Amino acid sequence: MKKSNLSKIKKETSWGPVAGWYDELLSDNDTYQAKVILPNLLRILPPKDKKIIDIACGQGFFSKIYAEGGADVLGVDISPELIAKANEFAGEKLKFEIADATNLSSTKDNSFDAAIIVLALQNIKELSGTIKEASRVLVRGGVLVLVLNHPCFRILKNSSWGYDETQKVQYRRVDAYGRPFSSEIVMNPGTKESEKPVYTVSFHRPLQEYVKALVGAGLLITGLEEWISHKKSESGPRAEAEDTARKEFPMFLTIIAKKS
Repeated sequence: MKKSNLSKIKKETSWGPVAGWYDELLSDNDTYQAKVILPNLLRILPPKDKKIIDIACGQGFFSKIYAEGGADVLGVDISPELIAKANEFAGEKLKFEIADATNLSSTKDNSFDAAIIVLALQNIKELSGTIKEASRVLVRGGVLVLVLNHPCFRILKNSSWGYDETQKVQYRRVDAYGRPFSSEIVMNPGTKESEKPVYTVSFHRPLQEYVKALVGAGLLITGLEEWISHKKSESGPRAEAEDTARKEFPMFLTIIAKKS
């Protein structure tokens, strides 16, 4: 399997080419975004009376809900297609802009009480630059919340489920973890055979890389949570083992940091 050095990646990482597909995906009420991430995110960062920037906001799924909850929200994303969809919900308390996560040039220093980056850092090449820019726009004492596909257990093309027939146990196999690498992925899985797949690049980084980036940006880590899948297996010989494994191996990692 071919892996590329992060510094050599030049492929497109915006999700703009599949904006329609991604928007349709999030309209399903049984997604991880709706059932796992959203309720936990609102618990960690209640929206009322806060000024929040949603970095790499996509079509504004979380931005919209935060604005409905009483926050003043700015959503930014590099994709014009996704921002066009997000702007369908724009209003007095909800604005959207096209912007690179590493260069929020229209946003002044110390402008927001909180920043969220949800399931996006693993599709952004410049980790340190993104974290530093998020820190720059936060007020002193402001909070940054990162939600990631768990870098220890969800490693693209290098982690998978397995089943031990002898012990009747479902396990998680991890084939690579300790070094950063990139992988090409299909952005629109499940498309018809006649449709051309669209590719992007995902970046794996071990946990210490995120910690180093946060500390390097002058942020203090104040919390870390691991969230499990909400899904349940249909009845069958492996259902119990599958449900047990979902509780043992969290699919999402959340890091909460504060600007000192």
